[in-house]
Amino acid sequence: MPQMTTRRLPVFRSSSFRIVALFAGCFLVSGLMVTALSGYRSQALLSRQITQAVANERDEAFSEAQGQDVSHLSPVIKELVQNEPGFYYLLQDAQTHAVTSNMLHLRPVAGWRWLSWTHRTLPPDRHPVIGYGTVLRDGGYFFVGIDATPLQSLRRGLWLTLAWNSLIFLLIGLGGGFTLSRLVLGKIETISMTAREIMRGDISRRLSLNATGDEFDHLAGSLNAMLDRNEALIASVRQVSDDIAHDMRRPLARLGQHLDKAMETLHPEIRDSALIRAKADLHDALEIFSSVLRLAQIEAGDRVPDAALCSVKNLFDKIRYFYQAVAEDCGKILVVSAPEPDVMIEGSRVLLIQMLSNLIENAINHSPPSTRIVLSAELDKTAIVFAVTDTGPGIPLAERERVFEKMVRLDSSRTVPGTGLGLSMVRAIVRLHGGSIRLQDNNPGLRCEITLPKS
Repeated sequence: MPQMTTRRLPVFRSSSFRIVALFAGCFLVSGLMVTALSGYRSQALLSRQITQAVANERDEAFSEAQGQDVSHLSPVIKELVQNEPGFYYLLQDAQTHAVTSNMLHLRPVAGWRWLSWTHRTLPPDRHPVIGYGTVLRDGGYFFVGIDATPLQSLRRGLWLTLAWNSLIFLLIGLGGGFTLSRLVLGKIETISMTAREIMRGDISRRLSLNATGDEFDHLAGSLNAMLDRNEALIASVRQVSDDIAHDMRRPLARLGQHLDKAMETLHPEIRDSALIRAKADLHDALEIFSSVLRLAQIEAGDRVPDAALCSVKNLFDKIRYFYQAVAEDCGKILVVSAPEPDVMIEGSRVLLIQMLSNLIENAINHSPPSTRIVLSAELDKTAIVFAVTDTGPGIPLAERERVFEKMVRLDSSRTVPGTGLGLSMVRAIVRLHGGSIRLQDNNPGLRCEITLPKS
């Protein structure tokens, strides 16, 4: 067997890490979009408030001056400079000389303007200003503005928030992905190690449960159930192999003896007799293989083949036709009691007849003369119960479960012809039809009950 690798999967290559990283990425993008939209809305609201204040101040100045030229605006602006320190005013003549202002001169540009510093003469500062410039009728220039530091701070705060959020989300995503991946990989590695130990031959090894009832416990429970089933099947295969080797040894040995005898003798009658016995032994060996194959096909099936509604009375009539005379020839009494009124059951007619036939044949072959064998059926609320009873020696309580195993024959039955697969076949057919089977005392004899669901 090639050596199995035990290398652990790197955390950053695991699917769990990629899933968490993807989720963190989506969460990061969503968080940044929400933050950006919220910040943009706050900026727009503050910008609208600032521009509205500037526009109102400009309109009031024009209204008080009652004219849009330097001569009318000069006394108004001089008063505003003294009484409105929160605003920035600049009144220039046509030669760009400052007439009255609390800031340095500007190029005469009309419309809204964003100044990176205030242009104040005293005291000097670097605060940003947002304002509105108007070119006057006489060529002069009037500018009114307001401190835009709150808006600039809001913008810087937004970018800083986005940067910190990106870093925090990234660290949380990587950390969460790493932690979760380590946790998941630890559990997966436990499953992998258990699987490798089982592959090395320790088929009794099982996964441990955390008793938390989470998905890993559910997976471990399912895998343990599968391993139990596989172990049981392996044990069954081993048992079948041993039983086949044991039961096939006798017919094959006799076959060899008869063939040797046929080859050694020159007498035609003795040779023909030996060949006939050899053919019978070969037939017994083929019957064992055929029965094992048929049983394996039934056990491997997940649905009933050729399922249809079957009449229980018709099934009982077939059994009576097949085995009434056989039972009488063996000195036994067979009573077939069909239910009244008739009952329909869904299943494979061929398999149901084989199920009942195997039970009747077992009762006939393993009971003494004068044994009374009864086949009957009773109706329940949701099921129909078939019963095969006899007044023979019965089966010991300790052996009643064992007789359903493949190739098992009790010591008292070793001299009776058969393959040891009859009851195994019966149980396989019952399970395929969703029913159950049990053996009970009949006092005297044995009672076999089969419960199948009604159609």
